[in-house]
Amino acid sequence: MMNRPFREMSVLVTGGSRGIGSAIAERFASVGMKVVIHYLEAHEAANETARRCLQYGSEVLTVSADLRSKEQILRMKEKVEHFGMMPDILVNNAGISHYGLLSDVTEEDWDQVMNVNLKGMFLCTQLFMPHMISQKYGRIINVSSIWGIAGASCEVLYSTSKGGMNAFTKALAKELAPSGITVNAVAPGPVDTAMMERFESLEKEAIAENIPAGRFAQPEEVASLV
Repeated sequence: MMNRPFREMSVLVTGGSRGIGSAIAERFASVGMKVVIHYLEAHEAANETARRCLQYGSEVLTVSADLRSKEQILRMKEKVEHFGMMPDILVNNAGISHYGLLSDVTEEDWDQVMNVNLKGMFLCTQLFMPHMISQKYGRIINVSSIWGIAGASCEVLYSTSKGGMNAFTKALAKELAPSGITVNAVAPGPVDTAMMERFESLEKEAIAENIPAGRFAQPEEVASLV
């Protein structure tokens, strides 16, 4: 399995319609892999990402699913299987953030972040890894965050979800290693995506000053690492 050419392999990128996910999808397409772009509601953005991927001659499939719903993920799996694009590589990239004091967080806020960032990752991994186990090869890559390691003030929910993702990654890596499957997480710092748009320009400057490189990362740089 390790010697299969890229054009015979498939990757599923959750949250692949824009930002980091879009850059990841395009990067895999650039080496000839079949690409499945998952999205929730950003239909046009997903199609635009698909068009860029198609320019590389890659086979591309877009599919919508609410990752908080096992039923919808099962339907996504059926569609992917129908088109012969069961993923050899799963990139759990979909995620949402929450900014605010913990004292102001509602139970609904907590459920929303944990259901997307953790439950969605869990369900996708659980439903797609049997294919990898059966072929004794697979790659699971979780897009985490530096805040899952260091924590961030006013981002307790987001930091907690990404910390959970890191623990999930470490434990599952040990569980799946005998099956020829690796499980890794990429934990970038601030990246120049729509997620940073809630900050004012002065706030962005202050954040950038604390980054050794003096700037935000670009989605393409994270995609390269993935």
